Amino acid sequence: MNKPNSIQQLRTVNCGFVFSCIAASIFIVLGFTACSTPSNPPSPAVPLAQSTITADPASDTSAIDPNFAKNLTALLQQVATNEGLPLPILEASFQDTKTIQSIKKLVLPPSKEFKKNWAAYRLRFIEPVRLKAAKVFWEQNRDFLSQTEASTGVPAPLIVAIIGIETIYGRQLGAFRVKDVLSTLAFEYPPTPNQATRAALFRDQIKELILLCWAESNTGATFKQAEFNQCLNQNSSYAGAIGLPQFMPSSIRAYAKDGDGDKRIDLKVSAKDAIASVANFLQQQGWQVGMPIYFSLLPTSQAVAAAAQLADGEPNPKHTIQELIGLGILAPERGDLQMGGVSPTSKALIVDLPYLDKNGLEQTRYVVGLANFLSIVNYNRSYFYAQSVAEFAEALGYENKSVVPVFSQATQPRAADKQVAPMHSTKSKASTKKKRQKTNLPN
Repeated sequence: MNKPNSIQQLRTVNCGFVFSCIAASIFIVLGFTACSTPSNPPSPAVPLAQSTITADPASDTSAIDPNFAKNLTALLQQVATNEGLPLPILEASFQDTKTIQSIKKLVLPPSKEFKKNWAAYRLRFIEPVRLKAAKVFWEQNRDFLSQTEASTGVPAPLIVAIIGIETIYGRQLGAFRVKDVLSTLAFEYPPTPNQATRAALFRDQIKELILLCWAESNTGATFKQAEFNQCLNQNSSYAGAIGLPQFMPSSIRAYAKDGDGDKRIDLKVSAKDAIASVANFLQQQGWQVGMPIYFSLLPTSQAVAAAAQLADGEPNPKHTIQELIGLGILAPERGDLQMGGVSPTSKALIVDLPYLDKNGLEQTRYVVGLANFLSIVNYNRSYFYAQSVAEFAEALGYENKSVVPVFSQATQPRAADKQVAPMHSTKSKASTKKKRQKTNLPN
């Protein structure tokens, strides 16, 4: 293959789409942080709102900033040098890269007038159509979901909930070429306070995409150019997330699993690969087996007022369950493993979920987020997202409580037996090998 002198004929696509009907949901979800890398708090998923936007192939094209081609060429040269890959192949595979103007609008922060609305967000994702699809997906994959739950400790309803919220089980995978998305956001990220950080993140994702596609196209004795290009050109969300679970390229490389045993990972088609990958991600993020995700507050004005004082928007567990019980925020049984609670010394955080009531007035619902809540936050850095996953799973039958033996009065064991009883419940142990990393974008 002849080596091109530079990346030529790059064009800009002004993608047509209906933005107004989905903008609210997009901005509710996040201040655009759903794309992350394992070196930062990992967030492979982007909500459905990102995947429903489609590009218009008939859109007008216009001349591109020459710096785009220059910067992309420089990045490809860097990857080729650092990873030992042939530069001519990389340049040829990226020579038709386009910038997409529409996605630049989607990563902008919401206006000052915008009001987050948990009630509207929840209604969008926890609704009859999606729940019906969830039950079908579960029935189709019941055996493998059960096997995965048994091997990882991640509940099947939770896995089903995440895939349903992300893409409605593959119905909405996005309509943008992933290399176009990542290149646009890497080199033409719009002016925002976090522009430099976000652009650097997407440059890293281009590198991860190249390495991912290179590995997929070198499974045999020879390099397969067509497969390499197909991987680079696959559809993604406007954030560059791929497949049923909407993983970023870095997260595919770090967490994706071959669930169906065909010796390849295909998150776009294989439900088993998607199921295994979601479970592996949560497990690696410290999912605590047999533990709940969140607690509701006591239904008192005192509990709400106390929670409001502690809510700081930071996904950092600063308070013990015993402390929250003492403040009148939680019921005493929340600190009792035998009553479906957790250890009183467990750390938690106050989760704020602002919404507009029927009169259009701003209100806030508060819940107490536990370690497993933060595992979901690492999947997508949004309180709204994590709470909707938890409540979606509950709608599918997930019991949001600890799983340890509960003894009736008639079958109460002797004192000596009580001391060893918890040891017989493997689900009461927490999987804490990997610590979570901090983020600062909760809603």
